[in-house]
Amino acid sequence: MSDTRRRLALAKMREAGVGTAAIEVFDQLYTQLEGGAAGLIAEDTISPLIAPPMLDEVDVDDRAGREALARTAVIKLNGGLGTSMGLDRAKNLLEVRDGLTFLDIIVRQVLSARQTYGVQLPLLFMNSFRTHDDTLAALADYPDLPVGDLPLCFLQNQEPKLGADDLAPVRWPADPGLEWCPPGHGDVYTALYGSGILDALIERGFRYASLSNGDNLGASPDARVAGWFAATGAPYAAEVCRRTANDRKGGHLAIRRSDGQLILRDTAQTPADEMHYFTDEHRHPFFHTNNLWVDLAALNSLMDERGGVLGLPLIRNEKTVDPSDPTSPKVIQLETAMGAAIEVFPRATAIGVGRDRFLPVKTTNELLLLRSDLYELDDRARLVAQAPTPSIALDGNFKLVGDFSRRIPHPLGLRRTTSLTVSGDVSFGKGVQIVGSVEITSDQPTSMPDGTVLEG
Repeated sequence: MSDTRRRLALAKMREAGVGTAAIEVFDQLYTQLEGGAAGLIAEDTISPLIAPPMLDEVDVDDRAGREALARTAVIKLNGGLGTSMGLDRAKNLLEVRDGLTFLDIIVRQVLSARQTYGVQLPLLFMNSFRTHDDTLAALADYPDLPVGDLPLCFLQNQEPKLGADDLAPVRWPADPGLEWCPPGHGDVYTALYGSGILDALIERGFRYASLSNGDNLGASPDARVAGWFAATGAPYAAEVCRRTANDRKGGHLAIRRSDGQLILRDTAQTPADEMHYFTDEHRHPFFHTNNLWVDLAALNSLMDERGGVLGLPLIRNEKTVDPSDPTSPKVIQLETAMGAAIEVFPRATAIGVGRDRFLPVKTTNELLLLRSDLYELDDRARLVAQAPTPSIALDGNFKLVGDFSRRIPHPLGLRRTTSLTVSGDVSFGKGVQIVGSVEITSDQPTSMPDGTVLEG
């Protein structure tokens, strides 16, 4: 019976025109799921990554950095809708600050780097089937962005959601589109390979790719990192940052004791009784930023060798068929992580970078920071912090972007803030300043007037 369900899922993918390599990846992950694969990585099988080279300490020649950047393509993950924040279109089309969206800032960072270094620097977005059209429409505002005949976007593959009770492809007549899901951002390698874009980049003389999440505006084009990566001769590298107590949930790199290979371990891959090791920022002092560097020739060779299947570890993601309806049937999505590719590249490496290269927006807490006076956009469209980052905790009244923007329509003054906690239906006027550690709790609608200074 289970083989019948697997065949039904594979047939559904073929009928939808999904590429051969993506179908083979799904087939292998399905087999792992049936076999009870949990993908757990025990603490006694790894050693912590303690002392990677730090970008501030490596010597990168300006010319070498420019030459490496001239052979680099920038790839941004752009498949997310931001449904957890109440969005219904590409998250990268959300306004960040000064009337600019994530996409606007990313494009301006790339255009600025092209002018600064005199390089082509193609920019490609990997979209999901739900973000593709909106993204293409937004990119039409930048007619000078394409490089030759290279596309600005390529599509992430899609796969059927599986019923949690029987692993059969789900049916949802109310919205058949919800029967499908993207297979995690580890699909970027399969999508590049299967679409022919990997070959196209190599044929046009590009050797390296810088990959990062579209909601991380810190991952701007950087000639120093490109030059360092080229000089290592490594096929793959990951950027890592020093952990603090606020970074305990993020994945980290570790060294597999059996062969000395660098691997990625996420929360879902950690045994429950060993989470105290995972969250210990002193034991595992660096977290994984998901800013990655890949040698395109090495990737192409490995994909050819493995028939388009890298063999990344399975991530079993449980959701509901309709993400907006928690009462809809439970489903399982078979996913892989882009950063997990580090374990399939011998001689893969890592480099420590500053927090300025890690500015993700996963919740409205981070969006508040980027919209505040804490950051300024410099002439290269990079977000530059003007003061230390405070701790922000907004309650459920601010979870959805619409509610957040209604309650905080203007940038807050956070340059003198150490922490801000808000609970209740609280709104803020123009020019409100937060000084020190401030906690606001209200059981009734409350408004902070224009120009209010909240201290202590």
